[in-house]
Amino acid sequence: MSSAKDGDPSLGFLTRKDTEVKLPRPTRVKNKTPAPVQITAEQILREARERQEAEIRPPKQKITDSTELADYRLRKRKEFEDLIRRVRWNVSVWIKYAQWEESQKDFARARSVWERALQVDYRNHTLWLKYAEVEMKNKFINHARNVWDRAVTLLPRVDQLWYKYIHMEEMLGNVAGARQIFERWMSWMPDQQGWLSYIKFELRYNEVERARALHERFVECHPKVAAWIRYAKFEMKNGEVARCRNCYERAVERLADDEEAEQLFVAFAEFEERCKETERARCIYKYALDHIPKGRAEDLYRKFVAFEKQYGDREGIEDAIVGKRRFQYEEEVRKSPLNYDLWFDYIRLEESVGNKDRIREVYERAIANVPPAEEKRYWQRYIYLWINYALYEELDAEDMERTKEVYSECLKLIPHKRFSFAKIWLLAAQFEIRQKNLKAARQVLGNAIGMAPKDKIFKKYIEIELQLGNINRCRTLYEKYLEWAPSNCYAWSKFAELERSLHETERARALFELAIAQPALDMPELLWKAYIDFEISEGEYERTRQLYDRLLDRTKHLKVWISYAKFEASASAEEDSGDFEAQEENDQDSLNEYGQQRLERSRGIFERAFDYFRTAAPELKEERSMLLEEWLNMESSFGSVGDVSVVQKKLPRKVKRKRAIPTEDGTPAGYEEYYDYIFPDEAAGAPTLKILEAAYKWKRHKADSDED
Repeated sequence: MSSAKDGDPSLGFLTRKDTEVKLPRPTRVKNKTPAPVQITAEQILREARERQEAEIRPPKQKITDSTELADYRLRKRKEFEDLIRRVRWNVSVWIKYAQWEESQKDFARARSVWERALQVDYRNHTLWLKYAEVEMKNKFINHARNVWDRAVTLLPRVDQLWYKYIHMEEMLGNVAGARQIFERWMSWMPDQQGWLSYIKFELRYNEVERARALHERFVECHPKVAAWIRYAKFEMKNGEVARCRNCYERAVERLADDEEAEQLFVAFAEFEERCKETERARCIYKYALDHIPKGRAEDLYRKFVAFEKQYGDREGIEDAIVGKRRFQYEEEVRKSPLNYDLWFDYIRLEESVGNKDRIREVYERAIANVPPAEEKRYWQRYIYLWINYALYEELDAEDMERTKEVYSECLKLIPHKRFSFAKIWLLAAQFEIRQKNLKAARQVLGNAIGMAPKDKIFKKYIEIELQLGNINRCRTLYEKYLEWAPSNCYAWSKFAELERSLHETERARALFELAIAQPALDMPELLWKAYIDFEISEGEYERTRQLYDRLLDRTKHLKVWISYAKFEASASAEEDSGDFEAQEENDQDSLNEYGQQRLERSRGIFERAFDYFRTAAPELKEERSMLLEEWLNMESSFGSVGDVSVVQKKLPRKVKRKRAIPTEDGTPAGYEEYYDYIFPDEAAGAPTLKILEAAYKWKRHKADSDED
């Protein structure tokens, strides 16, 4: 076993200790404060650059005789060979070696190097290009042809090799050879640029027929819009209008559904425009707009509008603008088909044009977008599409059968068990009435009441029957109405109003009695008012007083008391108006007597109301104050008969006070001001109020003295 001190052969017979890298021991920094003069990285780099030593270059060697030249060549070849032996795959080494041999004018050795390099990597087209350029530069034409021929045979998909080969032959004037190379290249079906280069080559030598034949092969190999447009422009450049049009027509037949068809149609239309065939161009634009999807026709619309502005009349320009707006609406409704406002705008656009088929098509597409959820808020805009559709069919298209079908389909579509629309039912019924089909209208409204009863439907149905004079039908409908909504005060009052208009007073009174006997009413105050007005209009003042008393048994609202008092102030005069007419002489004493009676009755009501608010509801001070104001106005309205002082003794004093604003936990959050009313009877029982009043007078007196 060898000792640790023996050398290691892999380390050149050095020991491990000899090969260890000894790093300097890091110096411990004691003072970490920043230095007074700071050094930047830029200064360090600049100083390193300044201190850099000059590069040591080998001296130039001058060769004086053939022996030195042979030694130099031998040494250089040995260096290149050694380098190639180490990095055989490095192409740049091979190129430098071959170029050096070329510089020594030893072309045989240079070719040998190039051939050896190609054996290493023949797929590298750079080697072929450099090799051929060397042969061409030194005017070895046949050698260069040989290299190009081998290159395009081995690498036919590298276009640069073909271009260089053809360029060399053309520079040599070998047109037939260049054409032959092009044909070899075309057999590989290159990209469009290769075909275009061949066509330009033929055109340089005025071979128009050959170029036309090449265009035919070109569009067969690359059946794309750009190829056909180039072919057509070639024919147009040569003045062959018929051939050019034929090219466009063949292209439209083959590529009408292509993604780039828009460019083809635009080019075709512009060609016809240049040929002064405006009608042909217009037909092409319209055909394109009808067949190309809207998303790919933006440029087409813009060109069409510009064309119409230049060549079209007013109608044509409007059609073009409408077409552009139609395209925009199509895009928007495609993105959001449930946006019904967009459909309304689109329909208005089509209606302004007036094409019935298009209008119906848009309506059908719009109503096909049924809201996804059965909730009324989602259907409220959608249902107007049906309404507008029906009105269009009736008023503009004047197709009554289709109108009836639209209403029928709409009523079938609505989920009446979840919700319904009274407007649709009423419009359908009114349409039938306009068609003088009263039976069908009654059937529609009857179905509406049976499937989805609503206030509007009952009201309209009753109004129709009332106009027709069918009183029994109206009564039946009111009965159905009240069976469906017994708490509807409007229905009760209207039913009673109908009976009263027919002079059926007892029936009307019985209806009012049934109405106020209902356990729940939506607006009872309106019903009671209607009942009271009915009795007053009939002259039944005792019944009216009984009604007021019954109403006061149910509610002691301030407005009821005031209304009762005002009734008494006016009713007594009306009761005795007959006596006034019977008397031949109306002196002032009799007038005062009747005024006194009315005043006493009204004053009695006000006193009852005041006693109620004072004893039963003392917290309602504001209502008591309003009652006294009305009482005071009533007393003053009677003139000398009335006694204002009776009310003035009871009027309260209005004072401003503060109270705490409570929060949820009961602690005061602040204070707010409010007005309180102090009545005379309350002031007598509250001595503290007198103290406050005296203090207030003293403060006011002091303020006046300070001002003096």
